Amino acid sequence: MHYICLSDFVYDCQQCHTRCDGISKGVYNFQHDVSFSEGFEQMIIERINRSGKYHAAKSLAPGYPDVEISSIDGQVQRYLEVKVQKRTFMQVKKYLPASDLCPSETVALNESDLVRYFDIYHSVHIPVVVVWVLLNRLCIVPEHYFRLYFQDVRRLEEIYKKYGDTRRFRRKSGEGDVVEGVHKGVTVNYHFSLKELKGWNF
Repeated sequence: MHYICLSDFVYDCQQCHTRCDGISKGVYNFQHDVSFSEGFEQMIIERINRSGKYHAAKSLAPGYPDVEISSIDGQVQRYLEVKVQKRTFMQVKKYLPASDLCPSETVALNESDLVRYFDIYHSVHIPVVVVWVLLNRLCIVPEHYFRLYFQDVRRLEEIYKKYGDTRRFRRKSGEGDVVEGVHKGVTVNYHFSLKELKGWNF
């Protein structure tokens, strides 16, 4: 896996000519988002398997990350959680002023998932990696293209403990969050900076 360093990453949203809107969607199509993410999961699985070094497959363990990666002899080497992000948090400075984040660099993850991945790592001691797939953020990703960024949950846990509540945001429930009577949409997100991740030259 090749990656690029983002330590010098900075974009000024105030100077942007293709600025993202800061209006909440209000409508959250949970089922559509799941299907869309699964397409990227499959793409990553196929790419890993083509390398011939590891075997990747959809994880079957309940509550575990999306993808399980094993060595050729069948030993699990790591888990990957794949999150597709088509929007950024344009009002992050307003709502999370102590977060040390600006809109262009911000990515999010369901906090309950994040904490569960911490627990999984501490239980099985197998690396868990979160992969963010970014689209539609033109200061970073060219139009009609995508880019991947990732980080080990051990590093994410360090950041989580450092920043605590300052990076947590609860949005209002919206249309599409409830599926067959069950609230499945993400309403509590935890936020990270692209500068805290690694770029995957996919």
